Amino acid sequence: MQEEIEKVEVLIIGSGPAGYTAAIYAARADMKPVVIQGLQPGGQLTTTTDVDNYPGYKDGVQGPKMMEDFKAQAERFGTDTRWGMVTKVDFSERPFKVEVDEKNTILAETVIIATGASAKWLGMDDEKRLNGYGVSACATCDGFFYKGQDVVVVGAGDTAAEEATYLAKMCTKVTMIVRKDKMRASKAMQHRVSNTPNLEVLFNHETKSINGEPGKVGVESVTVFNNQTSKETTIPVTGFFVAIGHKPNTDLFKGQLDMDENGYLKIEAGTSKTRIPGVFASGDVADHVYRQAVTSAGTGCMAALDAERFLANQE
Repeated sequence: MQEEIEKVEVLIIGSGPAGYTAAIYAARADMKPVVIQGLQPGGQLTTTTDVDNYPGYKDGVQGPKMMEDFKAQAERFGTDTRWGMVTKVDFSERPFKVEVDEKNTILAETVIIATGASAKWLGMDDEKRLNGYGVSACATCDGFFYKGQDVVVVGAGDTAAEEATYLAKMCTKVTMIVRKDKMRASKAMQHRVSNTPNLEVLFNHETKSINGEPGKVGVESVTVFNNQTSKETTIPVTGFFVAIGHKPNTDLFKGQLDMDENGYLKIEAGTSKTRIPGVFASGDVADHVYRQAVTSAGTGCMAALDAERFLANQE
């Protein structure tokens, strides 16, 4: 028996703030969007505990609860939200052919990509064990919770330098852990680091363990070692920030969409349009600068409006 191929107006790949916001706008425009949630339904925010900087939640909100709210709002307007992974795409002609879970095929008139980006981690068990309890990959998201406290930042590039100097404005002391004998950051950022009085850089150091327990206690200290002398040092801190970069989730689109040298999708300035008419990108998958829930939601709105206008022009 031949498989029946489903046809949709708007297919949204990904279910973080960008994907769900795109779904809300598309559903309200009667475009009957279908959301394929992906490997991590709700995106990176489902691994975040407290979210204090999203407008409308005056008392803050837990990341997973916030994403459930986004999902419920999208579904209230008729969004079809589905478990599953997009395993293959063909953007060579419209309608676009999208394979889900290596078996089901969807033909989509437009596609909104909202697959996000994943923080790079050191790969330590302690990172997973204490993620959300003192371990973070976003200083601008979580730094406020460490006001007046001591924290560690791991990394040597511009991102690490920027996050360390940002944290130094509110924390009592910031210690940067740099694996080599010098930083990779630009000279301007290195000057900023060296001119920050409450910021110390430990060169030739690596993390051995993050000490503490999940729950109210959280991170209590970090044990590091000098990779030249093997000498160990335990630093009393309450926060451990990993700032070694992010990887956009764009492997699926290689060879079909334009990307920068780090794999982020390229879009037309001021829009969500990729080089293929009818394919749009929103959220962290195309944003290596801001990476905030609120900016992702904004670009999700843009993508839905761009898709709506694109379809209107096809009629």
